[in-house]
Amino acid sequence: MTISELLQYCMAKPGAEQSVHSDWKATQIKVEDVLFAMVKEVEGRPAASLKTSPELAELLRQQHSDVRPSRHLNKAHWSTVYLDGSLPDSQLFIWSMLLSTGGKCAVGR
Repeated sequence: MTISELLQYCMAKPGAEQSVHSDWKATQIKVEDVLFAMVKEVEGRPAASLKTSPELAELLRQQHSDVRPSRHLNKAHWSTVYLDGSLPDSQLFIWSMLLSTGGKCAVGR
């Protein structure tokens, strides 16, 4: 998955807003003014920092080598996911949907 594909998917969600955080050179995605994703290149690879429950973050980190604690965010809630790695696109889409709807919906592609 590319950064462009992830941004396109996220921005198709109702209420999604996109802005650039210039200090971190990252694109922020918010729903109802709540940040749920930051997208940028990390170590030359497309990546997204996604917010979730500490339990889900730990589970995904154990299962996928391309899911790691975010470097500059609360590591209990934020994970950096390399978009070109071991986590299938469909799982990223479901994760994104869960985050953007407060866990009320789990629809993949």
